Amino acid sequence: MRHFDCVVIGTGPAGQKAAIQAAKLGKKVAIIEKAPVVGGAQINTGTIPSKALREAALHLTGRNKRGLFGSSYRVKKDITIADLVAVSDEVIRHEWEVIRDQFDRNNIELIWGEAHFEGPNLIQVIHDDTSEMITGDKFLIAVGTRPAKPAHVPFNNKDILSSDSFLKLEALPKTLIVVGGGVIGTEYACIMATLGVRVTLVEGRNEVLGFLDQEIADAFAYFMRQSGITLRCGEKVEGIRPLAPEEGNGRSIHGSLVEARLESGKTLRAEALLYCVGRQGVCKRLGLENVGITYDDRERLRVNENYQTLNMDDKDNPKPVEHVYAAGDVIGFPSLASTSMEQGRRAVCHAFGVAVEDWNQKLFPFGIYAVPEISMVGKTEKQLTDEGIPYEAGVANYREIARGKLLGDDQGMLKILIHQDTHEILGVHAIGTGATELIHIGQTCMALGGKAEFFINNVFNFPTLAEAYKIAAYNGLNKLALVV
Repeated sequence: MRHFDCVVIGTGPAGQKAAIQAAKLGKKVAIIEKAPVVGGAQINTGTIPSKALREAALHLTGRNKRGLFGSSYRVKKDITIADLVAVSDEVIRHEWEVIRDQFDRNNIELIWGEAHFEGPNLIQVIHDDTSEMITGDKFLIAVGTRPAKPAHVPFNNKDILSSDSFLKLEALPKTLIVVGGGVIGTEYACIMATLGVRVTLVEGRNEVLGFLDQEIADAFAYFMRQSGITLRCGEKVEGIRPLAPEEGNGRSIHGSLVEARLESGKTLRAEALLYCVGRQGVCKRLGLENVGITYDDRERLRVNENYQTLNMDDKDNPKPVEHVYAAGDVIGFPSLASTSMEQGRRAVCHAFGVAVEDWNQKLFPFGIYAVPEISMVGKTEKQLTDEGIPYEAGVANYREIARGKLLGDDQGMLKILIHQDTHEILGVHAIGTGATELIHIGQTCMALGGKAEFFINNVFNFPTLAEAYKIAAYNGLNKLALVV
């Protein structure tokens, strides 16, 4: 029976960084993966495939250059699903190689199979036709989540799809219904609209991406409608069913249409339907009862500030299972690949007594890879208002910046929220080309306690989008009558 200092379950972003960190500390490490490939949802069904699809769509349609070369600019006239999947597959293969190389270079034992606990320090790994027992001193659970699949939705992986199976479409539909206006739903809706698909997005709340700053959310909704997306906000789906060919008023890529009935009485029909409402954990098969770990009704784990798993039988006094940690999507919010990586690393550091600097767990950026791109860090205007914090907003529009014109984007904007008294940066919000990159300048300034004057008194490369920070700082401080 093999023994390891650290056993990690799952090769997604949290598991990868945890295993590598443990190896860097000189520990004997095993990482277990039940899928036939490494990388988890991040590489195989979520982050990387959807972003690769987005980049392919923007390039082949010429969408990002029309502001410079005209509205008729296009790289490829007839775009097929094969064109899009080829780009995604190439990126995914590269990421597999990178991860495997990192494991090899750090002498991390990659074990293929499905793992479950047989005891507090004992795991059984079931392979295709064999099984083995391994023991460990410390464990990290990083099994991620999967798309929620309610029983009333007749998924068929052909024209009624989850986000995991969306890229398995046999052909590009002409019409698409997207159920769910969260990050995944809006990203795919925008990508499909960019490709010329007529998209209807249904969201039960009164707006999409309700956590965004209101001004950014309003601008995004406008851009979505301008791209041809029909928004059905404040609507809930009552039923979904495939239609036989004789029922539809047209033919789909599979010979029939899909129907979504709304509680309001409306009926929507399209060639395909993407259902992406919520995520579900996968803890039920891990044998956690053999370790004294409990999970919630969505199979997610609770952890303490050190990422040690908790036994929630006594909710008023949950007890940590000190040698078993968890990180990533399996522990819930914020469920981002970026934060998952850091959670995994910090969990392992704590497990082996290595001190790390405190980090502001509220100061992480969100990135939404829709069209246009959106990113934010810190507080929104509504949050500051609700908390009674006096602030002023400074705005820079891409049309004011030479780089914006060079990129063909004259609709993007950057907004910084400035404390009226101290001039500290309280939040940064961006929409447009490069927003997810641009946001890190504001994040760094905020982490170091920087003020709006920092942007005014420093030089930025020209021409760059980063100049937007200087313009926004001038705009905000001018409103406070502090800059001429």
